[in-house]
Amino acid sequence: MEELNKSIGGYFELELAKGEEYHKNAIKLNTGRNALEYILLVNHYKKIWLPFFTCDVLLEPINKLNIEVFFYKIDEKLEPIFNFSTIKENEAFLYTNYFGLKDGFINALANKCRNLIIDNAQAFYSKPITDVDTFYSPRKFFGIPDGAYLYCDKKLDTILDRDSSFDRCAHLLKRMDSNAEIGYKDFVANDIVLKNQPIKKMSFLTTILLASLNYETIAMKRKENFNVLHAVLSEQNKLKFDLDLISVPLVYPFWATKDLRIKLLEHKIYTATYWPNVKKWCDGNGIETKLTEEIIHIPIDQRYFVDDMKKIIRVLHG
Repeated sequence: MEELNKSIGGYFELELAKGEEYHKNAIKLNTGRNALEYILLVNHYKKIWLPFFTCDVLLEPINKLNIEVFFYKIDEKLEPIFNFSTIKENEAFLYTNYFGLKDGFINALANKCRNLIIDNAQAFYSKPITDVDTFYSPRKFFGIPDGAYLYCDKKLDTILDRDSSFDRCAHLLKRMDSNAEIGYKDFVANDIVLKNQPIKKMSFLTTILLASLNYETIAMKRKENFNVLHAVLSEQNKLKFDLDLISVPLVYPFWATKDLRIKLLEHKIYTATYWPNVKKWCDGNGIETKLTEEIIHIPIDQRYFVDDMKKIIRVLHG
């Protein structure tokens, strides 16, 4: 990593373990949506296909670059309903690695889809495929303020400024020193600040934070928690997945009934909604709307243990 303009002496900075980033050979940028913008710019795409079932922040770089956008539907396996032979030279096709569960499918997709872009925002640990542009948003997996990783063979012919992140950490520090509720407004404010940012290099702070993590331990914990839930909930879960083809999941997506989300909330078990914008884009009876309304994204991350997963199961079955 390039050196900071270091001073000698004076007060101490925050001290963190010094290790290696998981994606140390990737292009390091400030946000995931800017990683997508980078891909669109270097490839001179004029049109892009997006799934209806995705986050609307992806439209930010697409609209900024005045690129034509079309949407495609997915099936109950979260896979595209699409004729890939129709993709032209200057058109891109983006596929989301949903919840980090679609690695096996993506390996097959890469052999039949030209100009493929993989959105691994929900699949931090998934490896990139050679010659397939791929981006990651690590703040979905770790306590960091911003940042993105990008694998792309082509490089922008421009010098990027470096981002700074020190003023985006209030929600992280408040949750550590108090609780999630105290820091929630800051979390929302940080999401707003990240909108419409220019493409920049990842900040030194975010890079240092990402180099301080024990990635192996985190991966093991996530998989263990996922498996505890799956052992009990799999028969009720309308989503089916092959555990042997999963990298490291973001959450345990439990497709049952949306009413269970309220039951969890009553016990201060917070589950994110992916993605509210889908209901505006789609027919109310479509599969995408059902996925948005009915899948409960149960937290399985490294902060939690088997006993926490058993508590969640008790609440769901109570």
